[in-house]
Amino acid sequence: MIALEAEMAQILIRKVDEHVKSRLRRRAERNGRSMEAEVREIINNACVGDEAPSGGLGSEMAALFSESGIYLDEPIKEIRGMRMEIPDFK
Repeated sequence: MIALEAEMAQILIRKVDEHVKSRLRRRAERNGRSMEAEVREIINNACVGDEAPSGGLGSEMAALFSESGIYLDEPIKEIRGMRMEIPDFK
């Protein structure tokens, strides 16, 4: 049987405010974890859902304002690859 182990990175964080460290220690105690495990959990939670947008820029912008009455029947088409020309305003 082959054991598969994921590689784990290490991060060293310097110059953490003593007040922040104390609060982190208390938080870890409340959650029954070591400070290291608590920081690992905080970092993992902060990165969840941190993915690229699923739609185009226009669709993402419209989604931000959907509560203000903007609704789309279909996603806004992007202008990728189109040649843009600057209009002559003379």
